Amino acid sequence: MQMQPEGIGSWFKYREMETPDKEALVSDEKRFSYRELNQRINRLSWAMQSLGIKHGDRIAVLSYNCNEFAEIIIAAAKLGLILVPLNWRLTPVELTFILSDSGAATLFYDASFTATAEELQKKTGVKNLISLYGESSLKGSRTYDDLTAGTPDTEPTPSAPVGLDTPHIIMYTAGTTGKPKGAVLTQGASFWNAVNCISAISITADDRDLNVLPMFHIGGIGLFTLAVFYMGGTVLLLRTFDPAKALTKIRQEKVSIFFGVPAIFLFLANQPDFQCLKDVRVVMCGGAPLPVSLIKLYDEKGLRLLQGFGMSEAAPSIAILDKDMYLQKAGSIGRRLMHLETRVVDEDMKDVPAGEVGELILRGPNVMIGYWNRPEATEEAFRGGWFHSGDLARREADGSLYIVDRSKDMYISGGENVYPAEVENALYEIPEIGEAAVIGIPDHKWGEVGKAIIAVKQGKKLTEEQVISYLKGRLAKFKVPASVVFTDLLPRNAMGKVMKNTLREKYIMKNSEID
Repeated sequence: MQMQPEGIGSWFKYREMETPDKEALVSDEKRFSYRELNQRINRLSWAMQSLGIKHGDRIAVLSYNCNEFAEIIIAAAKLGLILVPLNWRLTPVELTFILSDSGAATLFYDASFTATAEELQKKTGVKNLISLYGESSLKGSRTYDDLTAGTPDTEPTPSAPVGLDTPHIIMYTAGTTGKPKGAVLTQGASFWNAVNCISAISITADDRDLNVLPMFHIGGIGLFTLAVFYMGGTVLLLRTFDPAKALTKIRQEKVSIFFGVPAIFLFLANQPDFQCLKDVRVVMCGGAPLPVSLIKLYDEKGLRLLQGFGMSEAAPSIAILDKDMYLQKAGSIGRRLMHLETRVVDEDMKDVPAGEVGELILRGPNVMIGYWNRPEATEEAFRGGWFHSGDLARREADGSLYIVDRSKDMYISGGENVYPAEVENALYEIPEIGEAAVIGIPDHKWGEVGKAIIAVKQGKKLTEEQVISYLKGRLAKFKVPASVVFTDLLPRNAMGKVMKNTLREKYIMKNSEID
């Protein structure tokens, strides 16, 4: 009889036996060895079982980064529970949809979100309320410390077998269009993502990873928290991202791995001591299009900024650019990771020739098993046996991949495809521009034309004429935006991605009113 591989919760049982005194987790000023961390995870596991929570139940977390959040992730794995991380930047109405859709009956929440938790309880009837970080005044709630006090620190016994095929996380998409969908990731998806990352950037037990991304996003879990835990390294958590605090941690804690989104690296570049990143072995960016100008800015300061690419549905890693090619192939996401297959195809799922644009599709053990309660969306996403990313890409002869744009962001002007990411890259070459986004808006003559929405750096000035004049010498005429508007900040979601649906709603509506 073939034994089923153990789930990812078993990693911590192993680490407690093999490296019990090794520092596992640093959260603010709190430090935990692998022995201490695993014992805390076990106490939480027994505590949740005492509440009647069993294999397959969904538990939700609404919290800033903290050691308790990390403990919940692993305790859920040990018991075969399904974690539903909640984006604390969403409104109670949006969170109500996610809680109701997932059927989560238990809510762990940071006391900072007590008012939101109370509203969610009223709207969803959530059964168990546990305050994580600080005291809560919410009636019927209990604190995390009180819940786990006195419970055993021995390994728990799940109510049903747990393995790599056990669902572990429902990661709801950012919801930039329509209602968010919950990507169901098994424990195996997280395991294979960890293996892919370990292989790609050579993670070892000596590595110290600083995580500043919110753990309600797959990047905060998969890049590179779980991979570092798997290897027995040390994970450092920042409650929320603060550029000065992040650099202080990097310097004081001898951080060797650091991942961020482009917005984070833009903020860090404005700090006087951001060159302490030179001492970090791996500095990687992903989660949103990375302007080539930002790669060059860091290179001029002697810093190597690597590019990676992933998505919630892939737990999240898909490709990473080799460290020795970071400048030569700036703009590329690199080659696909080891335990993953990728193709670039046309509408008939035929591979397009090297250099041509098609949709990136993928399959592998780190890819989700489907969307929660969305059989039609799942069937559409996996048509032909491959997951369709919705990203337009091109592949070079050596296998290097370039993301051209999201298929939904592309617009057609005068019969020509325009990829906003290409135009935005050109805009970022203008020194005065701090942020830029391009959308397609309706036009009577050309069908659609581009509109650039720009935030100028503090103390700088720029005109529409200057922007268009600059682009005319660098882009084909049909790619140059027909108009430019200036704003203070671009709307972004929690991972730093510009919310183009918000921009379209605002500026297409305005354009229609004018017409």
